[in-house]
Amino acid sequence: MTRATTVRAVLAAAVLLVSVFITLTMSPRLGLDLQGGTRMVLQAKDSATVEADRETTDRTLEVLRQRIDSLGVAEPVLTRSGEDRIIVELPDVQDPRQAAAVIGRTAQLSFHEVLGAAPPGTDTAPETGEKRLILPDEQGTRLDLGPVRLSGAGVKDATAFFEAQQAAGWTVKLDFHKDAGKDWTKLTGEAACHPAGDERRRVAIVLDEKVISSPQVDPSVGCQAGLPSGGTQITGSFTAKEARDLALLIKGGALPVPVEIVEQRTVGPTLGAAAIDASAQAALIGAAATALFITIVYRLFGALAAVALAAYGVISYAALVGLGVTLTLPGLAGFVLAIGMAVDANVLVFERAREECQDRPTRSLRSALTTGFQKAFSAVADSNITTLLAAGLLFFLGSGPVKGFGVTLAIGVIASMFSALVIARALTEIAAGSRFVSDYRGVNGIARPGSVRTWLTRKDPQLFRKPVQWLVISTVMVAVAVAGIVVRGVDLGVEFTGGRLVEYSTSRPVDVETARSTLADAGFGDAEITTAGDGDISVRTGKLDNDGEHALRTALATEGGETTKVRDELIGPSLGDELRRNALIALGVAVLVQLAYLAVRFRWTFAVGSVIAMVHDVMIVVGAFAWLGRPVDGIFLAALLTVIGYSVNDSVVVFDRVRELWAGNRKTPLATIARRAVLQTVPRTVNTGMGALFILVALAVLGGDSLADFALALLIGIVVGTWSSVFTAVPGALVLERTTTAPPPVPGKSSRRARAPRRDPLDNGARV
Repeated sequence: MTRATTVRAVLAAAVLLVSVFITLTMSPRLGLDLQGGTRMVLQAKDSATVEADRETTDRTLEVLRQRIDSLGVAEPVLTRSGEDRIIVELPDVQDPRQAAAVIGRTAQLSFHEVLGAAPPGTDTAPETGEKRLILPDEQGTRLDLGPVRLSGAGVKDATAFFEAQQAAGWTVKLDFHKDAGKDWTKLTGEAACHPAGDERRRVAIVLDEKVISSPQVDPSVGCQAGLPSGGTQITGSFTAKEARDLALLIKGGALPVPVEIVEQRTVGPTLGAAAIDASAQAALIGAAATALFITIVYRLFGALAAVALAAYGVISYAALVGLGVTLTLPGLAGFVLAIGMAVDANVLVFERAREECQDRPTRSLRSALTTGFQKAFSAVADSNITTLLAAGLLFFLGSGPVKGFGVTLAIGVIASMFSALVIARALTEIAAGSRFVSDYRGVNGIARPGSVRTWLTRKDPQLFRKPVQWLVISTVMVAVAVAGIVVRGVDLGVEFTGGRLVEYSTSRPVDVETARSTLADAGFGDAEITTAGDGDISVRTGKLDNDGEHALRTALATEGGETTKVRDELIGPSLGDELRRNALIALGVAVLVQLAYLAVRFRWTFAVGSVIAMVHDVMIVVGAFAWLGRPVDGIFLAALLTVIGYSVNDSVVVFDRVRELWAGNRKTPLATIARRAVLQTVPRTVNTGMGALFILVALAVLGGDSLADFALALLIGIVVGTWSSVFTAVPGALVLERTTTAPPPVPGKSSRRARAPRRDPLDNGARV
């Protein structure tokens, strides 16, 4: 065993030991879509006096944190997003009405002097004509209020308690800060100068422009003496809940600026548990099928790659846990998908080693394997970098769960490269050093050509005799997809259109027509009703607040019995427009970034061919979803950007081989080079695609509705991407090379007759 192999083995063992330790001692941080709960996105709105900048949003966040802590929610998470948004995650909160009512209110508490009763229809001062604050008191009497004399910022503490001795019932006791207490004494002292029973002897306590209490100053208080500065009590025939909520709002303080809920998601704990179980089953079944497949194809080396695949799973999971990454449903799907794609590097190496053994049968197995790793490295690096670019776009341009998918995908790519280039290489190099493995070609799995390579060598199909024909076929496929988009339309999810999508589970089966009729009678005639797997009812509406959702659920319960909310998504129209815009930006940036990277790494014609294939794949996937009537939402966007990465991966592998072969023989026509490159890389494309398909089929079958569309989009994308990397990207590059490359110079007159060039037996006659 060489020194390099020893270093790889020690490094692999160390990383695995640390990963196993993290796996056994730390628990994953689950997102609310997996553990159940409510997630809100609040947006601070500009007011007349305060600009919703980063500092103001931070102060607003701290006020909200105090309120939520008082609600008693276990382990809430509050974070600022951008300049003016706050993300609030409340685990185990299934009914967000109370939380939204408390955290979303501005709680602008103020204390006013009462100038007197306002006559009906009067809202201006008779002396100056200025507009006054006219508000009804608890009994409906219109009060003419003076300016704010004391704000809620002066309140030190607020406590709800039951006053039994004076029969006041539930009251709220306020304690003031020192300076605010002096203002309170002065305000009540001025009010005490008016006779008992006079409206002007009252002090109005206003919360969010509503008079919650306007008590008379006790007759025992003398003029200008005022009440003690320590505090006061708010009475108002409160119930216990109303008193506690009021105390909570006052204690939490006033928000620097108003906030509105632009996004709200609620997931039941049963849905999250089912998603985890389904993903775990899909991962186990898909990984087992992938491991069995590569073992059959590559024998012993395939079995060692399967061991490295298992190590990859442990390493990537430990990285997610150790870095504290929140594992969401799309992120979990990305983790499962990365297992299937992790074999790609191994397949690339093994296929290159097979070629070395086939070209030079007398060379040692270890030498062939080393050369395979060296020659495959550029393709491995380029294909993984393009995937990392897609993951970066998901993180920076996506939102919510899509960001989690981007992080998970990036970690998976890095872990897969480590497992292939370090763990798998150490295992296979140790095995290659064995005489038994080296001598028995049927055991090691790479000393003999595979069945796909043997068949292609025998048939030797002339693929690119007329490259334009392949482009015509691809154009027709895109035209069919565009027709679906035009005829059927794209069913944009609530994430992109705004609105509300709620999924309910009922104890008694309810068909769609019955549910539609019941909700129409309850005033929800514009609701879109569909089924959502296992007999659940999915309701999609436009604008619907939390009280409206509660009324909708109550109406549905009349037919379905006990009705449980499984999933709830509310997206404001402004956020929907922003997400739709960001989705288009993400796709556009993906195209430009991939084009720029490929243009630097390859010829610009190769880059354009790859981007043409990428756009081809995107259009077909979107068109297929249009024809099938499937929703296009954030998870679909994650799948689509993954398809972009996969499509470019395939094209990179092909063009990397084209570059290598062409560099070795510039005189050979490019069409011949391209055909040879495609035939040499087809085994890798087929074997890698099969590894990913096993995982995706398992996700589609076992993942339920939440993961089925994600898996379906990737299934379509991988199949179409495999086609386009060969029959769209390569013919496109060939056509571009023909139209941009200058024709060969015309030979001058010579006494010696021009000698015809020797024709390559594999040449199809094309010249570029």
